[in-house]
Amino acid sequence: MSTQLYATDQTKATYTISARGKTKSEPIMAFIKKNFANVPLAQIESVFAFVERSTLYGGRAFNGRQLSNADVISLNKIGIGVRIPLTNHFASREEYIKTSLMLQKYHNSLNSVICTNDDLALWIKEDYPLYDIEASVIKNLTTKSKIDDALEIYDTVVLPMVANDNDELLDSLVDKSRIRLFANAGCAYTCPARICYKSFSKMNKFKGGEFKCSQDIKERDSLGMIDFDLGRLQDKGFHKFKLLRSQAGNFTGY
Repeated sequence: MSTQLYATDQTKATYTISARGKTKSEPIMAFIKKNFANVPLAQIESVFAFVERSTLYGGRAFNGRQLSNADVISLNKIGIGVRIPLTNHFASREEYIKTSLMLQKYHNSLNSVICTNDDLALWIKEDYPLYDIEASVIKNLTTKSKIDDALEIYDTVVLPMVANDNDELLDSLVDKSRIRLFANAGCAYTCPARICYKSFSKMNKFKGGEFKCSQDIKERDSLGMIDFDLGRLQDKGFHKFKLLRSQAGNFTGY
């Protein structure tokens, strides 16, 4: 990971960081030190990760919780929140009710929930008002009108990685304090279809399903992890960033 981009003098920047690859048994502070050592702890706003089992997870396959109860307590104790990625495309009222104990457990003003399904976002917003509700990158909000519509429901929205290259779109946005951009990018940056998201949504129902990737649809360069110019984005007024953890070989996926 580049030290240049994250150890900046522009301390207004805050980061939500990925716990992908963390196991429940590894203490969260050790994980952060190992994988995000270049990010000042004071600028880490939150960690996004799986907690208890739920059929409402999306984005990645749920293979077990990543944050233990002790992890959540230690993060909250120093003012870092937990983002629960309930980003499944498909959400029934019955599933939501079954998730209520988990939502109640982590319900405080530091923590937040990431959603793709608008109905789920509205249910959580009504019943658990202390959570910030964030629109997932999976919603693929690529126009100002889509972003404005999402901001009617969500407290913040995550824009897709390619939005960082769209100066016209970025400059047109008014309330930039509610926009989260990617600090770095992996396979989704050049992905032609992003069909993995819906396949993960189905797999996380624990009723079968299979992983699908659009890699075969269109051959593309495997660029590895890309660091964006955060100084440029901050000069435009954006200060909320999502920071991914690279896997071996400096990749997030393919």
